[in-house]
Amino acid sequence: MVDTTPLNRAVDHFADRLRAAPQSRLQRSAAAAALELARELARWAQELEAPGAEPRVMPDAGMFAAADQVSVAAHDLAVVLRSEDEVAEAVRLVEEAQKKAGI
Repeated sequence: MVDTTPLNRAVDHFADRLRAAPQSRLQRSAAAAALELARELARWAQELEAPGAEPRVMPDAGMFAAADQVSVAAHDLAVVLRSEDEVAEAVRLVEEAQKKAGI
C-alpha cells in the first residue's frame, strides 16, 4: 500500500484555503482552478479503476462547492494510486492548481 499522506495534506490545505477565500477570489479564478483540478483527479481515478471505460465528468456544483469537490476527488484518487511517483504527481497537480487559484 502506497503512503498518500503527502497528497492528503496538500489537498486538505488547498481545500481549507478555498473555504476561507472571499467570494470575489472564488469568482475571479480560485473556483475555476479547483473545479479543473477536481475533474482531472476524478478522471485519473476513474482511469485507474476502470481502464478503457469512458470517464464521467464531474459536474460544476458552483463556486462554494469547489473545495469539497477537490477534496472528494483527491481522496478517491488516493485510494487507487499505486506508487510514490503517482502520489508525487498528484501533489504537484494540487500545488499547481493552488498557485493558479491565487490562494
